[in-house]
Amino acid sequence: MFLVQYAGLNHLSFDPASNSKSLQFSSTSGTRVLESPTENGNDPGKKRKRTNIPPDSGRNLSLDSIPMGLPMSDPTAWATAMNNLGMAPMGMTGQPLLPDFDPALGMMTGIPPINPMMPGLGIVPPPIPPDMPAVKEIIHCKSCTLFPPNPHLPPPATRERPPGCKTVFVGGLPENGTEQIIMEVFEQCGEVIAIRKSKKNFCHIRFAEEFMVDKALYLSGYRIRLGSSTDKKDTGRLHVDFAQARDDLYEWECKQRMLAREERHRRRLEEERFRPPSPPPVVHYSDHECSIIAEKLKDDAKFSEAVQTLLTWIERGEVNRRTANNFYSMIQSANSHIRRLVNEKAAHEKEMEEAKEKFKLALSGILVQFEQIVAVYHSASKQKAWDHFTKAQRKNISVWCKQAEEIRNIHNDELMGIRREEEMEMSDEEIEDPSEMKETEESALVSQVEALKEENDSLRWQLDAYRNEVELLKQEHGKASRDEDTTKEQQLKLLQQALQGMQQHLLKVQDEYKKREAELEKVREDKLKIEALLETLKEQQSTADEEDKERDAIDGQGNESSMSRVCACSQEKEGPVEKTLNNSPVKSEREALLVGIISTFLHVHPFGASIEYICSYLQRLDSKICTTEVEVLMTRLQTTFKQELSGVGASLEKKWKFCGFDGLKTT
Repeated sequence: MFLVQYAGLNHLSFDPASNSKSLQFSSTSGTRVLESPTENGNDPGKKRKRTNIPPDSGRNLSLDSIPMGLPMSDPTAWATAMNNLGMAPMGMTGQPLLPDFDPALGMMTGIPPINPMMPGLGIVPPPIPPDMPAVKEIIHCKSCTLFPPNPHLPPPATRERPPGCKTVFVGGLPENGTEQIIMEVFEQCGEVIAIRKSKKNFCHIRFAEEFMVDKALYLSGYRIRLGSSTDKKDTGRLHVDFAQARDDLYEWECKQRMLAREERHRRRLEEERFRPPSPPPVVHYSDHECSIIAEKLKDDAKFSEAVQTLLTWIERGEVNRRTANNFYSMIQSANSHIRRLVNEKAAHEKEMEEAKEKFKLALSGILVQFEQIVAVYHSASKQKAWDHFTKAQRKNISVWCKQAEEIRNIHNDELMGIRREEEMEMSDEEIEDPSEMKETEESALVSQVEALKEENDSLRWQLDAYRNEVELLKQEHGKASRDEDTTKEQQLKLLQQALQGMQQHLLKVQDEYKKREAELEKVREDKLKIEALLETLKEQQSTADEEDKERDAIDGQGNESSMSRVCACSQEKEGPVEKTLNNSPVKSEREALLVGIISTFLHVHPFGASIEYICSYLQRLDSKICTTEVEVLMTRLQTTFKQELSGVGASLEKKWKFCGFDGLKTT
């Protein structure tokens, strides 16, 4: 196999650490040599054939200009040359020279191809896979020759790379090797700064850049031979490894510090860019600046800036006897700005109220249109028109109807919520009279007593239900087997404990009932005393009025007679009204409003509703409403509301129903 090599060396045009391509060396002054790679081990008796090529003609070397010094009668050499050029080995007559040529690989088995990166061959190399080992070639220098290691051997071991490493250790040098030869070999990897050679066949080489160390490591494992000598002192196996040097570490630390400084500077610039701008400086106080600030305080657009300046002046201590009047006038103008702010707020509130009214009107209009649309859907779903639609049309109409009803209900709830808020605001503004407070307290006590009575009755009913269950369990206990006796006894014990707890609770309720009755009697006695005091006060007032009338009897007997008649008539008229008010079950306007709301709520629920459900609805309107107050009011109006009991024992449930229409018929 023939290889095109160079006797001279230049800088490497690639990075051995990141590229698996073979090394190339070129020189414009050296002679180009065609020689066999065989060393003394293959055929020591044969001499190497060397052909000199002029240097000028080598620069324009291409595939067509390579002199192939091969006889046509040697088929093996001709096939090797054609294989190196990527061509199928064919003879002059068109017959294949070698039957084992693989056209997919473009080479003959067992023969390595020529390196396409060698000078003179204009062949672009195909991409090399990363797992494929690099193919090393023979390197020829002026004074020595480097032979590659066995590609099947593992790569030479290296130590851990020090930070900023620019120095390599080179061992295995020939004994007769000089610094000139070392420089000739390693200056192809890059600029060499220093060589420190030892007498023990090793040296240290320092390069100018870090990437040159990776190129030097590529030569590790090569066998070096000085000239054409085979003497042991002229041969050696190179071992290139990383070396730790103080100069490299110092330069690396300096570089890191420089990068850290640049990073800090960059961060500082970023922080300054994102930092909020500082507030503008406040001018010092003077009479001229004071007049300017006083004018700005009267301007709505410049008020905030002027107030900030005024605040800064006051905090600095610019106020003294000479400037007190000026500061007072500025504070007065700031105070006048409050009126403008209040007027502005009132205007915004007015706009908000107008917007609310517009929203309510628009929402009510939308609800009316929704009602019309839903009415259209309902009329279309009647049998008279429903039978004429197809199944798909009926399905679409029903889906549209459901969607329209849901949207209508959502909007209706929203409108009702707005109205409830307005009613809550109106109710908060009302002030209750003290007499009404007393009546409500008395009615609350009465309602609590009645609630305790009902709770007592419900507990008794629950007790009866538990007793019935105990009797049933006893009967089942006699019929059951012995295996179930233990479970029945446990159930009986649990039921007995429950009965004992219910009895204790019943006793507590009875005690509370007695206490509430005593409180009610005390309230009634207090009421009687207050009524007696009122009567005595009325009598005293009447006697005082009679004395005044006797004094003025001479001057106006006619007027007194007429006034007495009018008073008598008014008393006669007020008498039946008071009787009717005292006899009526509704004692105040608030109770009448509650009766109306409860009637509409129960009219919507024809099957009745519990008192808790009714109170939960009322408490949305007024959180002060209690359950006992509502229940007492409904018990007083027996012609309007009636109570029904459903269920047995523990499942007993009380429901209220609206019977106002029935009561109207009876009355």
